[in-house]
Amino acid sequence: MIVVELISGRTLDQGATVEEKLSEEYFNAVNYIELSEEDFGQLAVKEGERVKVITEFGEVVVFAKRSDLPKGLAFIPMGPYANAVIDPSTDGTGMPQFKGVKARVEKTEEKVKTVKELLEAI
Repeated sequence: MIVVELISGRTLDQGATVEEKLSEEYFNAVNYIELSEEDFGQLAVKEGERVKVITEFGEVVVFAKRSDLPKGLAFIPMGPYANAVIDPSTDGTGMPQFKGVKARVEKTEEKVKTVKELLEAI
């Protein structure tokens, strides 16, 4: 298990597929977490393996992806997977805080839920 600072934001793939939220393309554009090479090594995971992300706001299973992020920083594209683990409070702005969420990440054999399954669980 590792502890990271989780951030989220828009990506080109997420933005290009956002209108078709139940499509395979959207699922693939938002169902992963980017981690540094060092964090990959510490978790002993391979590219594409599943990890569970746990915060005080919830948990979600996503695929692991290598990134050039610094050690201890992780990124999940904006969407239902990120929404499952970020602070839902908007402080009156209408937009939740997508940055700076403390998260635990651990290797798992659990299934990555589809977007439809995630939405049904809400």
